[in-house]
Amino acid sequence: MTSALRLASASAVVALMAATSVPAQELIPTDFFNAPIDPSSPSAIEANTLTFDQASNVILASGDVVLKRGGYTLTGQNLTYHRGNNDVYFTGAVTIRDPSGNLTETNDLQITGGMKQAFLDAMTITTYDGARITADSADYDAALETLLVNATYAPCGECIDDKGRRIGWSMKAKRIISNADGSLYMDQPSLAILGIPVAWLPFFWMPDTSENALSRVPKPTYSYTEKTGHSLAFTSTVYSTRWSDVVLTPTLMSRQGLLMGAAWTQRFDGGSFTVKGSALYQLDQSAFTFSEAKRDWRGAAQFSGSFTPIDDWTVGLSYTAFTDAAYLPDYTRTDAKSSVNEIYATNLTRDTYINARVQHFNQLGNVTEASHGQQGQTLPTVRFEHVEDLAPGMGRIEISGRLLGIHRDLDSGTTTNGTPYVFGYAGTKQHVSLQAGWQNQYVGAGGFVFTPYLGGRADAAYYDGGNGTGPAATTLWSATPIAAMDVRFPMVAGDGQTVHLVEPIAQLVYRGSETTAVGITNDDAQSFVFDDTNLFSFNRFSGGDRQETGLRANIGGRYQVSFSDDAYLELIGGQSFHLAGANAFAATDPAQTATGAGLDTTASYAVLGAYGAFEPGIKIGGKLQIDTFAPRITRGGFGASFSQDGYTASADYNYLAANTAAGVISDQHEIGVGVGVPVADYWTIRAASYWDLQAGKWYNVSGGVQYDDGYLLMSLDGTKTNGTVDDTTITATFAIKAPAGLNFGYSRAFQAGQ
Repeated sequence: MTSALRLASASAVVALMAATSVPAQELIPTDFFNAPIDPSSPSAIEANTLTFDQASNVILASGDVVLKRGGYTLTGQNLTYHRGNNDVYFTGAVTIRDPSGNLTETNDLQITGGMKQAFLDAMTITTYDGARITADSADYDAALETLLVNATYAPCGECIDDKGRRIGWSMKAKRIISNADGSLYMDQPSLAILGIPVAWLPFFWMPDTSENALSRVPKPTYSYTEKTGHSLAFTSTVYSTRWSDVVLTPTLMSRQGLLMGAAWTQRFDGGSFTVKGSALYQLDQSAFTFSEAKRDWRGAAQFSGSFTPIDDWTVGLSYTAFTDAAYLPDYTRTDAKSSVNEIYATNLTRDTYINARVQHFNQLGNVTEASHGQQGQTLPTVRFEHVEDLAPGMGRIEISGRLLGIHRDLDSGTTTNGTPYVFGYAGTKQHVSLQAGWQNQYVGAGGFVFTPYLGGRADAAYYDGGNGTGPAATTLWSATPIAAMDVRFPMVAGDGQTVHLVEPIAQLVYRGSETTAVGITNDDAQSFVFDDTNLFSFNRFSGGDRQETGLRANIGGRYQVSFSDDAYLELIGGQSFHLAGANAFAATDPAQTATGAGLDTTASYAVLGAYGAFEPGIKIGGKLQIDTFAPRITRGGFGASFSQDGYTASADYNYLAANTAAGVISDQHEIGVGVGVPVADYWTIRAASYWDLQAGKWYNVSGGVQYDDGYLLMSLDGTKTNGTVDDTTITATFAIKAPAGLNFGYSRAFQAGQ
């Protein structure tokens, strides 16, 4: 270092010493550029651009170049590194500042010694988003492949926070190869958490360093359930390339022994597929009450894949097979209540959507083999939607269609407090529907906004009668003309900081049919709640097997106030009135759809929704459904949440009035609360509980602790359920997080640590 820096000032120093009889030590400070460089001190280089010229074998840093090490700072506009002979030099004006603050200015400075090594050490990069890659050496070939030897990758840079504490994670490897497509190959990588090595692999490949890729990094998992006992799963990637991953997951359980899981993922241009399997020999069958779970061997196999054969089209399939329906949830392989075996094809463009599927549904849980016959098979289901914008001012055409084929071996239903619910009848049903309409929007005098709609719907359905418990074999044809007018009068006022919007809304909707059960049997329109979200809908049923009929008026409005600090409050409410024709909501439905929902009379229940967000970190929301004749509240809910400086709190309350027609024999009151408290930097304790106020008992209590420094997340949570089946679950979560990808070639600032 000493000879390198003295080159910059040698001529000036010699001239001064020769021109005066004053001793040199009086002209030159005693600590002038003689501070040693600590070889372990961090080095860094920053520049606006970094260029690799393969033809001349030269690396050029240009634009506000800064080279630092051991208290020395060199600045200039161009720094050149000739890789052939390892020459490093600044061209043009250069300034040099030593640890004592001495400053020298010169031109065309050659760098040798310790500062040259500082530059070479700093040739690995800190990316634009703070991730740091260091290495003993770096090489760049013509194929835009980057080879780093004895390299370290850390998404958190130095991984030390402003209080000097270790945070985040890092990976070390004998070699890291970065390809032009953004993928990374690591030879003998190891993973360090909070600076402590915790895992090692012979090799590992990642398509990139995004969150999606990092979610596939192998990691251990701990959990506890009463059925399996304490469980520790070790995920190990035994084979990994750009195109393939083979992962083994042995899980040791204190009550049930060893569960072996395996997964094979194959990627290729235009798609991928995954094959999963797991099985075990149960040590303690008495842990389960379900008869089909009491067996020696249990397991499951799953297959899924998706492909893009041509632009805008995706095709795929999935299939699950198991020894018994309870296996997957018993061993926490899934939280789902069902699985779907299907083949599908989807097309999506700017104005067209097509989705075709053949599906078979499997219930998961304590479901007997005989009960699987109650699940419907869609053979097939096809949806089509197209929007065509006409010339300016002429509106748009909307066309949609649906083909729904359903087959069941057995009737599906239940009885709740003496009220029967039939979810599907045995037999085969085909239902085709087509709807087309035109709508436009006009702004009239005074600010009124008119949106007319004209269209129609046609349905054709056939049901073979099944085994005789449902409707007889039937063929149904129906046509429904549709006309609607939506009128709004938005009024806006503000004072420069607060803006108020008041918008009265009136709709008149005519559906010229008296047939509501257009699908004969109701297989896809069984979910229904009347609230502010569907107050101004032309057809409120959730599926195509039911439709609204007659003439109806929807009256209401919306009020919104927006404050200068991005806080807001919105209220929306109104009522619906059946004016003429058959009222679809008064028609009986074996699935009890819309029973007691408040639309079966001339004047519906009134509905209200309220939503808001306020500083600091407060959000609220609520809904009410009111029988205006009684008057009484028939349904309600309220929620509020708070989040600031790591503190969180939430409360939810739900109320449902007794509805004997639907099997609800008494009022229901439920409340849930949750809280999160930061106990130290990055650490949070959480707790939550859910109570049935009417029954005077709690459904579940949960609590946990979480660490999250922005790059590393670890948590331990426990839940105690007090319901139809009591259960205790403890779950440990571990996740590493990183910036959304790396840019090895064109970072605006790059530096390296020790």
